[in-house]
Amino acid sequence: MSKPWLSQYPAGVPPEIDLHRYASLKDVLQSCCARFADRPAYASMGAVMSFRELDEASRGFAAWLQKGAGLQRGERVALMMPNLLQFPVALFGALRAGMVVVNVNPMYTPRELQHQLKDAGATVVVVLENFAHTLQQVIASTAVRKVITTQVGDLLPPLQRLLTNTVVKHVKKMVPPWQIEGAIGFRDVLSAGRGMTLDDVALTHADLAFLQYTGGTTGVAKGAMLSHGNMVANVLQVAAWVAPNLRVGEETLVIPLPLVHVFALTGALSFFSTGALTVLVANPRDMPAFLKAMKQQRFTAIIGVNTLFRALLDAPGFAGVDLGALKLAVAGGMAVQQVVAHRWRERAGVPLVEGYGLTESAPVAIANPVTVAEWSGQIGVPLPSTEAALLDEAGAPVPLGQVGEIALRGPQVMQGYWQRPAESAAMFTAEGWMRTGDMGVMDERGGFRLTDRKKDMIVVSGFKVFPNEVEDVVTLHPGVLEAGAVGVPDERSGEAVKVVVVREDPGLTEADLLAHCRQHLTAYKLPRVIEFRDEPLPKTAVGKILRRELRGPPRA
Repeated sequence: MSKPWLSQYPAGVPPEIDLHRYASLKDVLQSCCARFADRPAYASMGAVMSFRELDEASRGFAAWLQKGAGLQRGERVALMMPNLLQFPVALFGALRAGMVVVNVNPMYTPRELQHQLKDAGATVVVVLENFAHTLQQVIASTAVRKVITTQVGDLLPPLQRLLTNTVVKHVKKMVPPWQIEGAIGFRDVLSAGRGMTLDDVALTHADLAFLQYTGGTTGVAKGAMLSHGNMVANVLQVAAWVAPNLRVGEETLVIPLPLVHVFALTGALSFFSTGALTVLVANPRDMPAFLKAMKQQRFTAIIGVNTLFRALLDAPGFAGVDLGALKLAVAGGMAVQQVVAHRWRERAGVPLVEGYGLTESAPVAIANPVTVAEWSGQIGVPLPSTEAALLDEAGAPVPLGQVGEIALRGPQVMQGYWQRPAESAAMFTAEGWMRTGDMGVMDERGGFRLTDRKKDMIVVSGFKVFPNEVEDVVTLHPGVLEAGAVGVPDERSGEAVKVVVVREDPGLTEADLLAHCRQHLTAYKLPRVIEFRDEPLPKTAVGKILRRELRGPPRA
């Protein structure tokens, strides 16, 4: 097919990547740890872990999974923790042991966590102790056999570890009481694993690396099957794309987005593959701690979403952060607002480089060249080895300049949804295009711009929220007769969840409903706007709620 976007590629960015450079993410790890052994790989809370130390720690973790836990190749290991040094150790350890990683949002409610663990069939969970009480509530109904618990400071130097864990647990009281029989500490796992033999596992592009969960139009989270080939491809694609601005072995990346989110995960892996130091931010909502981390390292790149960049710009302490070394600021996960882009350019001296993708494409598929001088409002052009097209309802290409559904082909596109063959098949056309559900238009130079979404999905600060899930929770309340959920514009988060409710109980209040939702939905899925109506909600001839008619202002 014609690829007019190639004319926009910066010098040095190849039209195709060498997919056979690495056979698996395990090879990426081992190659980089050997090449950059004495360089710092990760920093967290002022502590630094070298590539050599990461290699040794992840090897011990991998050996314990094989010998201590008795896991067989392909079993699922769930990671339920924020951005701490423990995360890359567990991540790479699980992968080099031949396991499949399941990333879990540590803020999930018991209902959300139970579904994901059961659906994935996870047999091991690594959980930050702060969230163990949630796991305790659901573990009996899952296939989990081994639980590894970790404390915030587990991989910090001894004195700092003691102080950090004491403050978190006993001063700030951030660890609710929990009790899980047979749970083993993360440090104990590493200690035991160092004395065990690691069996080498030969992995190929076809082997599964991640079950990365995303919402579904049915409201049920689905696991996108991302193979080692998918992930290696996207790591190499992103690394090649950012290469014009960066130097191998010389960069420092700040990563405040949670690594359980695929955008942060692949972005961090791409920089890792170039020998960069990655600064992990455990809780970007803790702005003083976030700014402190930015001041501890003179960084050259940062990955975030629109809401994060806005929060930084609004933070009084951000004026004291040295941005003199910054070369690249990448924004994805949600649309960048023009006012944020302009404010960032003025403050940082570099533009926000916007990209586009989805969980099912590992995730990056389209991005602006990193050499752009200004934010344009476009999502950019397809990455190397990636094809993009605009299709009509029948799957045929639309004429240039007309709106169509964005469809993707490339080595980073998922294998399908875990144990959902029908939904997997529905995502692809006969020609192998994966439909994204996003509508867009392409100009004559191959640049893409988003225009709308075909699906009803809501994007809150880069996180997907599917209306059916919110509606299911809302209608569980006995005082609700029916409900519809839609996305509405929000100045900070891009979109927010609005629910329109018809009451069964006239006495039902907004506070009652929010308290109910907090029991079942994580924070970003909570309704920010609740509208009560007395008349039935508008519906199609077959009884489906017409969500598009719920987006307007409240009725008088």
